[in-house]
Amino acid sequence: MDPSKFATAPPPEWTGEKSSMGQVPPPAYQDQPGYPQPGMGYPPQQQGYGPPPQYGGGYGQQHPGVQPAMVTVQPTVFVTRGPLPVPVNDYLCYSIFTLLCCCLPLGIAALIYSIAAREANHTGDQYSADRSSRMARTLNHVGLGLGIGFLILSIVYVVVMTKSLSD
Repeated sequence: MDPSKFATAPPPEWTGEKSSMGQVPPPAYQDQPGYPQPGMGYPPQQQGYGPPPQYGGGYGQQHPGVQPAMVTVQPTVFVTRGPLPVPVNDYLCYSIFTLLCCCLPLGIAALIYSIAAREANHTGDQYSADRSSRMARTLNHVGLGLGIGFLILSIVYVVVMTKSLSD
């Protein structure tokens, strides 16, 4: 087939009902007013240092029909948990000593509060840990005081009894 035969019009067998395939032909080309026209060049480039040339107007000027882009800037948020709470003393060993050696009922109560303080430290509940720790310390001091007092009274009783029996 000779391509020069089809340069101006399609052959007659192509003009049937399937020639356009149901499509609309594209619109004719139109020049846009804000762009360089054929034959016109871009503005001359500046040599040396300085701000770049402004194509299409100065800063803040837009081409007609062009909507400016909307930019939303959100502040940066840093999510932190803050400083970790300093774990309080749970007095667990002191409670076990009070339980076994000084005063059984106060030792049991002190042990319960010591375990509660340890659990509150583990979960990060600073207020409950501090409250349970203070109560465990107080019960341990009272139990130790009662235990020492009972020990001293026992020693005095034994000394007095042995003295009275020896006379």
